[in-house]
Amino acid sequence: MIEAISSVASAFGLSASAGLNAYLPLLVVGLMARFTDLITLQEPWNALENPWVLGVLAVLLAIEMTVDKFPIVDSINDTIQTFVRPVAGAVLFAASGNVISDVHPALAMICGLLVAGGVHVAKSTARPFVTGASIGAANPVVSVAEDVVSATTSVLSIVVPILAAIVLLFLLAVLFWWIWRRARRRAWP
Repeated sequence: MIEAISSVASAFGLSASAGLNAYLPLLVVGLMARFTDLITLQEPWNALENPWVLGVLAVLLAIEMTVDKFPIVDSINDTIQTFVRPVAGAVLFAASGNVISDVHPALAMICGLLVAGGVHVAKSTARPFVTGASIGAANPVVSVAEDVVSATTSVLSIVVPILAAIVLLFLLAVLFWWIWRRARRRAWP
């Protein structure tokens, strides 16, 4: 029972981190599966361990981390990532743990798609406020913070999945509170 809860928490944590950065959690999972015994990927998900796939993910991660720091390019990147991040979340949800053996693969992928898509929508909704309020000066800081949260959540989702789920829920609650507060300020005359 604990193992099932741990697997589900891991799947949710990994797919949520893909909502912030599509390539970082994919790279973390691929590297941890290749070089540690902490995660074992089944067919076809073990393709993430392939050195060529890891290299492509590293290049894509470098590109995303670079363009995410600039306000106008960031908006274009977020539009493109609207399709990529949910798919990455679906792959990570389906690939992680033993969830796939207990749940139909299509259902697992739908769950990952919805979780990563939801986090991406929250991020994409908050980003224009950050850009507008700081005239783009805060974009690099917020982008680095998102990358750190994505990396931390990815690693914790594999190493200590229950803790990752708690941290993720807390961060999402803070984000939604911030968005709600901003919306109330704008509505107040």
